[in-house]
Amino acid sequence: MVFKNHSVWRKVAMKDNGFVDWTSLPDDAMIQLFSLLNYHDRANLSATCKAWRIVGASKCLWTSLDLRGYKFNITMAVSLSPRCVNLQQVRFRGAESADAINHLNAMNLRDISGDSITDDTLTMLVSRHKDLRCIQVGPDDKVTSGSIKAIAFYCPKLKQLRLSGIKDVLADSINALANYCPNLVDIGFIDCLNVDGVALGHVLSVRFLSVAGTSNMKWDVVSHVWCKLPELIGLDVSRTDISSTAVSMLLSSSRSLKVLWALNCPVLEQDITVNTVKTEGKLLLGLFSDIRNVFSDWGCSNEIMTWLKWILSHTLLRIAKSSPQNLDYFWLKQGVALFLSLLQCKQEDVQEMAASGLATCIFANEGNAIIDPGKAEAVVKNGGVPLLLDLAKSWQEGIQSAATKAISNLSADPNAAKTVSDEGGIGIFIELARSKNRQVSEAATGGLWNLSVGEEHKAAITEAGGIRTLVDIISEWSSDADGVLECSAGALANLAANKKYSTEIAIAGGVQSLATLINNCKFRGVQEQATRGLVNLAAHSVRNGPNAREAGALEALIQLTCSPHEGVRQVAAGALWHLSLTNVNREAIAAAGGVEALVTLAQSSLNASQCLQGMVAGALWGLSMSKANSIAIGREGGIPPLIVFAHSDSHDVHEVAAGALWNLAFDHSNVFQIVEEGGIPVLARLCSSSESRKASFMAALALAYICCGSGNNELAPTGTSSENTSKSVSLDEARTTALKHIEAFILTFSDPQAFAAAVVSSSRAALDQAIERAYILETGLLRCSEAEIGRFIAMLQSSSSILKAFAAFSLLQFTDPQGQNAVYHASLMLDAGAVKVLRAAAASANEPVEVKIFAKIVLKNLEYHQQETLYLV
Repeated sequence: MVFKNHSVWRKVAMKDNGFVDWTSLPDDAMIQLFSLLNYHDRANLSATCKAWRIVGASKCLWTSLDLRGYKFNITMAVSLSPRCVNLQQVRFRGAESADAINHLNAMNLRDISGDSITDDTLTMLVSRHKDLRCIQVGPDDKVTSGSIKAIAFYCPKLKQLRLSGIKDVLADSINALANYCPNLVDIGFIDCLNVDGVALGHVLSVRFLSVAGTSNMKWDVVSHVWCKLPELIGLDVSRTDISSTAVSMLLSSSRSLKVLWALNCPVLEQDITVNTVKTEGKLLLGLFSDIRNVFSDWGCSNEIMTWLKWILSHTLLRIAKSSPQNLDYFWLKQGVALFLSLLQCKQEDVQEMAASGLATCIFANEGNAIIDPGKAEAVVKNGGVPLLLDLAKSWQEGIQSAATKAISNLSADPNAAKTVSDEGGIGIFIELARSKNRQVSEAATGGLWNLSVGEEHKAAITEAGGIRTLVDIISEWSSDADGVLECSAGALANLAANKKYSTEIAIAGGVQSLATLINNCKFRGVQEQATRGLVNLAAHSVRNGPNAREAGALEALIQLTCSPHEGVRQVAAGALWHLSLTNVNREAIAAAGGVEALVTLAQSSLNASQCLQGMVAGALWGLSMSKANSIAIGREGGIPPLIVFAHSDSHDVHEVAAGALWNLAFDHSNVFQIVEEGGIPVLARLCSSSESRKASFMAALALAYICCGSGNNELAPTGTSSENTSKSVSLDEARTTALKHIEAFILTFSDPQAFAAAVVSSSRAALDQAIERAYILETGLLRCSEAEIGRFIAMLQSSSSILKAFAAFSLLQFTDPQGQNAVYHASLMLDAGAVKVLRAAAASANEPVEVKIFAKIVLKNLEYHQQETLYLV
């Protein structure tokens, strides 16, 4: 909670020794302080000491309750009941809260406002609270006309009745209101399906009437009836199909009517003769009017102005929520300005609806959460950001929540986000994120999520304590608070995309919090964002990897590969891919059952999206870098789906699938599966025609391994004599096909004229010209084990000139001076005696020119790495 007078009270409570003694404040100051707290914090603070328990029980503190942002049930109601003797106003949301209100023992209740209430609960409420003056319920399709009759019977002092979303409002119920509620001056049957308009003509006491959004009204009849209502001052027919004839009848024949609202009435707006009508003190207002001038130019009573502002804010909010496509001009011309004007109204419900409407109308497409830059700019230019930020510090949680939501939505626009940050919005978001009110916390964490998209805001969020706050929120809220948790996890995931803040999140315990969240909350959005957070944490720091294992993140991620939501499975597979890039995580994933889980996911993803296929193939590629995992993947059935993925028309998918098959082909037991499952034609196609040179290279690597078997120059099938004969034939054919495509691949990097010149010349320039064609971009990221380097050196001594050329070409890529793992590969080659073998190949008179040139380039690379190493030493 943000207290505007915090510094003043702190000075009053300051002792001579510099410490603050809040208990020293006088009772009236403490009562004022307590009045700024929500009911939850007020009750908690009352329990801290005897003095505050007495102050906290003061009857003046419990005249109103706003329960909308809390989970309010019967147990809580019974606990609060002794304090609620003087309770007059209560606002609630949800059926459980509505049922619990009856247990508050609030015998002086005057005003109720809420939704999701049933006929039985509403009837019980009005029967127990017969002094009710104001009832506002809806939208509720469970409330029937029978409840309206009960309201009439039990609440004779009723002055205001606003109901919305009711299917039928029948004549007998309206007549009951006319007979039993003589003080009823404000009636609203809003967004109802059927309302008996003729019966409304019997409520002679009504001064303000709204039937906005109500269907099936017989306007030619009711206009004649309503114009005879003796006290009717204000009429709202917005969002209906009222005609210009009915409007003319009401304005010309009613003696008392002063203002007629007709916003967003299509039939009326299509009549080009209709415009703002202001005759004899009567005013017609529609989208065709300049509504902004009404409040300044038209003098009227406070009673009328209060109703006008409520109707305007409510109607604009409903129009914004319905997202009509033809009103962009209206929002830019005056709608945004109207909302900002209403934000400055003293009526709290008007301020709240205006903030909610502003939060909604700035979307270009609410379904896709796209902010309209023009509307966002209009809010910023008209001073909306500081105005909303000031309201976000209100002690009224309804206003606080709505204003924070509006700022949060604005923060999704990059230009508006800068203004929000410059005006101190980040600090306010972090403060409000700690609120125990779910709506407030969700709006504030949503704002941090939106702001954390921009790199320029990440530092400010971190410096203001945002990381610690977000981690604490995830730990403190229960799993059913999915909105708060999703926004918090999303903000952490964005921050974790930066290496610096990723480390701070890990130190703050963010890995454990996100892992626990994945296990405890099954809401799709929460799981996706928490998993994305773990992906980003794993991508940056070796330090984060062990933390992830200790916190149980691996188990959580593996479990999510079975999620019913493809998006969750995709992000989980991506996280495991990132984690599998380190040896220690690779083995931990396998120990936790990751191999089996990912193979199962691969088998079930043959018809899934390319994104999911790419992620799961990448994860299997990472795991297959371990020999034990490679054998396990083949044994569990991972090869067939990888071959399917390698056949994908997406080079992102077939690239990672080719990488996985390359690793798997190193093991003898997997080679036969690849051949038998039809992997050779797929790898051959990638080798010759993939748009990705990297994919072509890895496909060629897999084919070369298949030609070499398990470290031998020839394949060696095992089994019975007949089986061996069949396999030998199959493998011989596979070897022939593989060598053909490997040779074609190698020749694409050969320049016969330049290579021939480089062979006969000792000129450095001739060799440099040959080098220009030799390298494949991005292969420097590939990493080979000691055993693989040994196999390439063995290939250099193969009887096949094609394999020799390819081995030299591969070693050339792995020792590229620009490559990330080049020094590591060079050291393995030197230890394995590669220099001698390479010199022999380069000097051989019988070898093809490609073997000689590629071998020379590799020797040149090794010489470079040796010099660099000596220089560093």
